[in-house]
Amino acid sequence: MGTTRRGGAARAPNSRMLSVPTLWVVFVVNFMALGLVWTYVMRSYPTLVAARYWASAAYVAAFFTAVSMLRGQVDSMLPLVFGGGGLIFAICIYTMGIQRFYERPVSWQAMLVTVGLSVAGLAFFLYVHDDIRMRIFIYSTAQAVPIGMTLRIVLSRREGRINSGAQLAAIVSVLIICVSAVRSVCAFLNIGGGVSYVNFNGLQAALILGLVFLSMTWNFGFLLMAIDRLRNEVADLALVDDLTGVANRRQLLGRLEEACAMSQRSGEPFALLVIDLDGFKQINDTHGHAAGDACLRHFTLMTQMRLRPGDLLARTGGDEFCILLPTTTLREGAMIARRVLDACREDAAGCAGADVPIAASIGVAQWTKEIGSCSERLLAAADHALYAAKNQGRNRYASCDSAPSIVPDFSPEQAALDQKA
Repeated sequence: MGTTRRGGAARAPNSRMLSVPTLWVVFVVNFMALGLVWTYVMRSYPTLVAARYWASAAYVAAFFTAVSMLRGQVDSMLPLVFGGGGLIFAICIYTMGIQRFYERPVSWQAMLVTVGLSVAGLAFFLYVHDDIRMRIFIYSTAQAVPIGMTLRIVLSRREGRINSGAQLAAIVSVLIICVSAVRSVCAFLNIGGGVSYVNFNGLQAALILGLVFLSMTWNFGFLLMAIDRLRNEVADLALVDDLTGVANRRQLLGRLEEACAMSQRSGEPFALLVIDLDGFKQINDTHGHAAGDACLRHFTLMTQMRLRPGDLLARTGGDEFCILLPTTTLREGAMIARRVLDACREDAAGCAGADVPIAASIGVAQWTKEIGSCSERLLAAADHALYAAKNQGRNRYASCDSAPSIVPDFSPEQAALDQKA
């Protein structure tokens, strides 16, 4: 079963051959569909930079596959050279999208060198020494190498785990490399019969169809990676205060429950600070809500600069904040409270003109065995200390070393303080 040189069709039974143009049409439809999917993702989620690369790669692959189809319409081998180089270019863009997804730098220079060398090799084994087996080898290698170089990135752990989409993409990457290697070996050993520009033998056609299926599955893995990333971002937004960028009440309560459960097992104490900005209502009434928002952001920044790594600052209400201090005693918590108050006093002393001074009252409480896993009792203790600080004249802190009832004491004095705050 022979082949004709430069475009001659192999004369073999149709049952064992599959038209190359038919395969190219499958490729074009496949990549156009993937491009449309990634275009929708790119427009819906502009911050997902990798989607731009994956959409571009799909369209580039579709375009250069169509260019390869021109071989059947023109008496020239250039469509094969440019088409093969373009498909290698598309694979490189896909791998660059993986690098951008994991916030790694991309190298256009390395990509252009890879594509340039591949095109030079394809041209050499077409015009200088016509060898379709070497062209298959160059084409397969040029696609497999960039994919293989991204495997380590795809399998890297983020937050201690590998998401399911990345696992799928890694498995498919390995399969693509294996299929490409098998295709080259079969071409060199002439397994399955001869190969021509117009017809592939049954084995080569099956391998190429396998690559089409794998390319779709590969993109599906990327899509799962993107969904996992977007889901985590949405979850993070649900736990962050929009105005100040620190944790919100939901995140604080969750972390507080975890800290109480952990301390109940280990017996190691931790501290909680409850903070209320003094006179914040007056700031809003006198200077406007924009000035009040600026004060909240400024207080957040000042406080974060006085905390240790691992401490959690959360905004729990309008002008109310909490600080969770892991592995901290009551005395150490009081020292942190003093730092925050000193920062407020220093900042207030430097206010001039339109600047608005910030003052705060802080209640400090420590987890004890009596509190156990009941985080509400710890919050009640810190609130009790906060009211004590306000009763002492505000702009100061107070500590509570006991666990009061979680039912608040609605005394007239505390109601009056709440109204003035």
